[in-house]
Amino acid sequence: MKAAVADTTRGPAIAVTLGDVRGIGPEIIEKALADDTVRASARFLLVGPSGTTLEVDEPVGEWRRDGNGAAAGALAGRSIERAVELALQGTVQGIVTAPLDKAALLAGGYDYPGHTEMLAALTRRRVAMMLAATRPNESMVNPLRVVLATTHLPLRDVPAAVTENAIVDVAATTRTGLREWFGIDAPRIALCALNPHAGDGGRFGREDDEILTPAARRAEIAGPFPADTVFVKAMRGAFDAVIAPYHDVGMTAIKVASFGHAVNVTLGLPFPRCSPDHGTALDIAGRGIADPSSMIEAMLLAARIATGMSSRA
Repeated sequence: MKAAVADTTRGPAIAVTLGDVRGIGPEIIEKALADDTVRASARFLLVGPSGTTLEVDEPVGEWRRDGNGAAAGALAGRSIERAVELALQGTVQGIVTAPLDKAALLAGGYDYPGHTEMLAALTRRRVAMMLAATRPNESMVNPLRVVLATTHLPLRDVPAAVTENAIVDVAATTRTGLREWFGIDAPRIALCALNPHAGDGGRFGREDDEILTPAARRAEIAGPFPADTVFVKAMRGAFDAVIAPYHDVGMTAIKVASFGHAVNVTLGLPFPRCSPDHGTALDIAGRGIADPSSMIEAMLLAARIATGMSSRA
């Protein structure tokens, strides 16, 4: 795959990993790098497992045709490792990642549920997964931002993982990220309830009264509010971010509100990492019809955050 490359005299350097090369990652990256605004925002370097190059140093077309999930997962994992190494060295100032196939990543020897957990392990940082709408739409006063208190867990394991300390920690990471990366001096953060109607006084569970309410008080955030109202409040301008107790309640809200224009941001890293808001789309890979909109937004946001960090250094 040959891709347009940014002017090397402009902006920060951003590493771009291809994700699972059997999917739409290579296509949406190539399309995004053909965008004039993207090219003007930073220097984007495609990363393969052996280093940074203007072309991928693995036979991308052959991997796709082969359809070998384990091989594609191993390539994706090594590329992430290399991109993180470059970021920690200061060679690049941020990372953009194309989507992974989580089963292939495991088959390739990387036992992580996803990018977020792998990045936390590689950097030894406490991180939080945020999906951020990059712009308001007709239903939003503020762009919706959703942060997950727990990430890729079976639903049956969520209640035990939603602890008071977990909420306090993710609130601190969220507050720092909103201040330092999004320029919000006094972030207004809300907590989404775990149970229907925030437990309704214990009728539908006591976790909201006994765990989430004390956690919100300690973290100095608002809530917990029922899931069926808190995201609407945020979109109407009441909050800058909402902490969701588990994956699907948060992801459903952001994707319904802004699918295709939201960006996955890993808060807590020493460098920005952004990714599109969708998966590998293996079913349409190689057909030339993938929409690069979210990848474009991810590249622009990573460049914007990296530029801001450089200006404050």
